[in-house]
Amino acid sequence: MEHQNVDVLIIGAGLSGISAAVHLSEGNAGASYAILERRARIGGTWDLFRYPGIRSDSDMYTFGYRFRAWRGTKVLAGGADIRRYVQETAEAHDVARHIRFGRRAVSANWSSESGRWTVTTVDEATGERELWSARFLVGATGYYDYDAGHRPELPGDERFGGAFVHPQHWPEDLDYAGKRVVVIGSGATAITLVPSMAAEAAHVTMLQRSPTYILTLPEDDPVSVLLRKLRVPASVVHRVGRARNIALQRGLYALCRKAPRLMRRVLLGAVRAQVGKSVDMRHFTPTYKPWDQRLCVVPNGDLFKTLKSGAASVVTDHIETFTETGVKVRSGEEIPADIVITATGLRVQLVGGMEIAVDGEPVNPHDHVLYKGVMLDGVPNLAIVIGYTNASWTLKADLAAEYLSRLIAYMDGRGLTRVTPVATAADRSEASIMGESLTSGYIARGDTIMPRQGTRAPWRIWNNYYRDRKALRRAPVEDPALRFERAVPSAERPATERDRSPAA
Repeated sequence: MEHQNVDVLIIGAGLSGISAAVHLSEGNAGASYAILERRARIGGTWDLFRYPGIRSDSDMYTFGYRFRAWRGTKVLAGGADIRRYVQETAEAHDVARHIRFGRRAVSANWSSESGRWTVTTVDEATGERELWSARFLVGATGYYDYDAGHRPELPGDERFGGAFVHPQHWPEDLDYAGKRVVVIGSGATAITLVPSMAAEAAHVTMLQRSPTYILTLPEDDPVSVLLRKLRVPASVVHRVGRARNIALQRGLYALCRKAPRLMRRVLLGAVRAQVGKSVDMRHFTPTYKPWDQRLCVVPNGDLFKTLKSGAASVVTDHIETFTETGVKVRSGEEIPADIVITATGLRVQLVGGMEIAVDGEPVNPHDHVLYKGVMLDGVPNLAIVIGYTNASWTLKADLAAEYLSRLIAYMDGRGLTRVTPVATAADRSEASIMGESLTSGYIARGDTIMPRQGTRAPWRIWNNYYRDRKALRRAPVEDPALRFERAVPSAERPATERDRSPAA
């Protein structure tokens, strides 16, 4: 069995993994690293999802990296363009050559004796196993299962004579031209699919149990377009657009939480102005408060234009049963269908399903809190990158990667080999790090998997870029909540030297 050694091992070559590698390579001269990627290409989510119209659901000034500007003016970019951007970033920063593709990380065990992680991987092409040893382990796989999306029980689905398709596994040869399509769901995937498929399908019906708040954004950023016409340098356009959009994201979220009734009227009023009198507003009037679930965005109101044209429609009801030719809902209406798209969400999973252990004892993230939203308490030299749910994912992923680079540089400069966040019972609550602010279905389903919310700093997850920027980029690395240790020659054991500050 092949055995390889590096200083840092990163799991995942998507947005988060490439960010971690770039920050590591630029802030830790001489540190060796490798990225293990299960798929055959860079991109993660943006290589996996290939359904019609797939795009970002955050603006690209904040969804792109801080260290490498997104140069286009599109507010919401297409999936292929995002994957290309991640690929080009990896190549521009000499990261791509460190990636080992087709490697599925099966298990990781920390040894206190050796002060290293041992990760077992499987070559998906040959089935052969490999062992990797690393000082630090970074989980950069996101928080959902790539193998299977969430598909609820659909009564009578065995009777349906058409095709079922989950967006997570879109068939390349799916022909929906002239077909009747039912898209089950009301989230970002559903509202993207409906206008994208309506151009070729005979008709598309979005079937939802409950509505979602939807916000229209311009297809192109008008301020950036103007600045470019005025020949303002691209770097300035990027800095201005990024700072503005971070503030707008944060401001919108804060307003929704502090003044939900006002923001409900604002959001629904904007939808009413676009759909006109021909579309029933009950299909766009959620029962929950704004940002209890993630706010969905559409470019130039494409969904509303499609509905007004008659090429698509919305049904808000519960499924009673499938029939041979369609879907019957509780009202008694039967919606005819040739193809049913189950845009019903994700299955939550951390570190790609890899089993984690410390000295042979299994680690369940559910039983731990996160230090500054990055490291599991009680687990040495491990970082798990989890982006924002109420803003662009990459904003938090970049901060986490930058912090990890600072942390490793700090330790290397002082001869420290191990860092363990140490929380007390009073630091832990019973709420999930995600479930406290959002009530989406996948959040509830992932409650038994995700780490717990902390009760106070540095364990509390604020989902606030400005707070996290201060804590992760600007605050000193030394912290009473962190236990640092040095390697001790075997002749001197069992004595162990521990540092809590540079002076110790």
